[in-house]
Amino acid sequence: MNTYYVYILCNWNHKVLYIGVTNNLERRVYEHKNKLIEGFTSKYNVNKLVYFEDASDIKAAITREKQLKGWNREKKNNLIETMNPDWKDLSESWYKE
Repeated sequence: MNTYYVYILCNWNHKVLYIGVTNNLERRVYEHKNKLIEGFTSKYNVNKLVYFEDASDIKAAITREKQLKGWNREKKNNLIETMNPDWKDLSESWYKE
């Protein structure tokens, strides 16, 4: 059984959000933090993991990702704050410097 993750990243001042799906959250966040994939997150320095949830099937994860992307910013902020009221980087202890 696989686990899939819907996650939200932000930039340093919380102005820019990115919502994605992956089957390996630790690897994917590492890729964002180290700008290993060109695109939106590397262009706007979006690399702070502020929210994630898991799903047991990829279709459910993609459906949830699309749902979250359709929400207004206030609703996204409220969701983040249910898990992470201080907007801390939830991945900060995952990697050794």
